[in-house]
Amino acid sequence: MAEFLSRRDIDFLLFDWLGVDDLVKHERFAEHSRETFDAVLDLSAAIAGKCFAPHNKTCDQSAPSVGADGTVVLIDEIKDALDTFGEAGLMAGAFDEALGGMGLPTVVAQASMTFFRAANPSITSYAFLTVGNANLLVEYGTDEQIDTWVRPMLEGRFFGTMCLSEPDAGSSLADITTRAVPAPDGTYRITGTKMWITGGDHELSENIVHLVLAKAPGGGPGVKGISLFIVPKFLPDGTRNDVALVSLNHKMGNHATTNALLNFGDGTHRPAEQPGAVGYLVGAEHHGLTYMFHMMNEARIAVGGQATATGYAGYLASLDYAKQRVQGRPVDAKRPGQPQVALIEHADVKRMLLAQKSYVEGALALGLYCWRLVDEERITTGAERDNAHLLLEVLTPIAKSWPAQWCLEANNLAIQVHGGYGYTKEFDVEQHYRDNRLNAIHEGTHGIHGLDLLGRKVVMQDGAGLTVLAERISHTIDAAMEFDDAVGHARALRRALDRLLEVTATLWSAGDIATTLANSTIYLEATGHVVIAWMWLEQMLACSGRDGDFYDGKRAAARYFFTYELPKVGPQFELLASLDRTTVEAAPSWF
Repeated sequence: MAEFLSRRDIDFLLFDWLGVDDLVKHERFAEHSRETFDAVLDLSAAIAGKCFAPHNKTCDQSAPSVGADGTVVLIDEIKDALDTFGEAGLMAGAFDEALGGMGLPTVVAQASMTFFRAANPSITSYAFLTVGNANLLVEYGTDEQIDTWVRPMLEGRFFGTMCLSEPDAGSSLADITTRAVPAPDGTYRITGTKMWITGGDHELSENIVHLVLAKAPGGGPGVKGISLFIVPKFLPDGTRNDVALVSLNHKMGNHATTNALLNFGDGTHRPAEQPGAVGYLVGAEHHGLTYMFHMMNEARIAVGGQATATGYAGYLASLDYAKQRVQGRPVDAKRPGQPQVALIEHADVKRMLLAQKSYVEGALALGLYCWRLVDEERITTGAERDNAHLLLEVLTPIAKSWPAQWCLEANNLAIQVHGGYGYTKEFDVEQHYRDNRLNAIHEGTHGIHGLDLLGRKVVMQDGAGLTVLAERISHTIDAAMEFDDAVGHARALRRALDRLLEVTATLWSAGDIATTLANSTIYLEATGHVVIAWMWLEQMLACSGRDGDFYDGKRAAARYFFTYELPKVGPQFELLASLDRTTVEAAPSWF
């Protein structure tokens, strides 16, 4: 089995670049050390390699089904793996010790999770949604709710979901129709249907804690009427709540992750005289979407991390294949019958491998940088804390969408490196591609995140978040000007950053929101390339003065990105600056 994630790269990013071991100087993480961080990463790599990776392909070939008794059937290895994960304490890694957690920095806990995402993304989804669910409830739930629902999740006994979309209201949450009616006992009765619910039903845990968006009376139209409810599969007394599995959706990848259509309150599991599923209000009525964004934003960075890890696994698989597969001769071969060489000796194969390396290692750097910002928010105060929050807000749509687009392209190139074999199920890379394709849609499409970035994030607080981003990139550029091998890249990034700021101002000077946002997806992609170029310049600085193949490989990937990828933003910025209205003016009847 080929390696699915580079521990050397994780160590480089965490310790050589981000200086994560410095976090132990803060009171919050004072009980930790580099040794405890290494122990968690060692444990994660071992469990992922032993309990998750070996049945990744079996999971793909054994999609969930509904048995004769109405329960979901999954292969046994999934529960065994997730039980091991929970028993190791990894579900609670970043939570406070008072909740039974390890008190790890978020960036270390998420680096740990990357091993599992790379080894078997479809079953890791159960864990990362549970962690996000628990984080939301710790932030907004009552002490009783935390004791009842969060503690069992962190022990790995309960799993969690998020229930937003409906059959006729996918990303348009203002249009949901699920209702919540207050009951005399202080709970609510939830009725409605939710669609595309990842982990929506299974027998992997004792209970499933659904976080459900629903409209309570008196909240007004649209999103203002939305509240958030805990709606468990089983009530605290052990009786079945009225949450019914209608059917399972079968997607092109991530086959081991159940994806469900659920009915709440249709009478399947409760007497007719007590209609509705029992729900417990989280926080205040009509603030549900605000609360849910806590989980959604975490999930968005996590989805980007899932895309990165799957792209990384494909890259390493194709690298292994390219080193072993002997085919063809050098283009300058002189003698007939000269021995064939390994694929990795060919320039075009090296191009494809460098492209993959630049995408996945750049995306991994961005994801870990974002998780480091989460820790900065927790341990700093005043302007430093505010800046960390603003920067994280701006980077979140990029951290979700850029890896989902370009690490999928890495999977595409991994298939190409394999040639015809890459298109067969005997090799892993075709599964990696199918597993990764969901991430461009999961937690919001590129279009949604383009609108978020250009329409909200770069202009919030009069552009304060974009200003912080520009300042941090400029700081890296200034530092890089001191190193001969980075000066050219620094100058290229300065030109791209200046153009980004100019184009942003031009777009918002249009005086027409439809024109401004018409090509926001292109804006997202171009801005993402600028940000990833920044990540690569940062990594180059961390490599300064260090010799060896690992560091030379980093420098080569950075050179590739600045030479082949960053120049792509030039035509994109020109298009954006033209305020083109082709897509706005295209009439539906023309298609």
